[in-house]
Amino acid sequence: MAHPNATERIQFGEWQASDLPQAQLLWGDPDVTRLISKDGFSPQMIVDRLALEVRSLAQDQVQYWPLFAADGDLIGCCGLHARPHGEYELGYHLRPAYWHQGLATEAAKAVVQYATTQLHAPALIAGHNPANLASKHVILKLGFQYTHDELYPPTGKYSPMYRLVLQGDTEAKGT
Repeated sequence: MAHPNATERIQFGEWQASDLPQAQLLWGDPDVTRLISKDGFSPQMIVDRLALEVRSLAQDQVQYWPLFAADGDLIGCCGLHARPHGEYELGYHLRPAYWHQGLATEAAKAVVQYATTQLHAPALIAGHNPANLASKHVILKLGFQYTHDELYPPTGKYSPMYRLVLQGDTEAKGT
C-alpha cells in the first residue's frame, strides 16, 4: 500500500471501489461539500468522486486518502492529485465532527512528508474556497505562499492558490 504514514491520531487508508458507503458518509454530507461544489454532491457525483480517487491511485499512485480515527471511524480524506508538469495539489475534506481539532493540519503534514520523501515532489499547490477560513489557516500553517486566484468551476468562484516549495524548485523561488 502506498500512502502516508499514520500520525498520532490518524490512520491513512486507500479508497477502493467497494467503499461507496464511506464515500457517501463523507461527500453526501452537505456541510462537507458546500464549499467545494455550489450545489453539493448528488449521489452520482459521489460515485464519480470515488471512481476518481480509485483511478488516481492506479494511475498516479496518489489520491485523497481516507482518514480513520483509532476507533475506525471515518474522519475524512486528505491527499494529493497529480497536476500537469509533475505537480501535485494538496487537498482535504473532513466530516464536521472532526473540524477544529487540528486533524486537517496533522493529516496534511503527513501528506507533505509523503510528497517529499516518496514522490520527491519539488513543490505542492493548494487552494481553498475564499469563504473557508479554516482551510486557509491550514494552508498557511503548512508554509504555503499565496501565488494567485484561480477560477474553480465547481463553485464558480475564484479560489486563492498557494505553493509550497519542497526541494529544488527554482521556478517557485524566482530564480
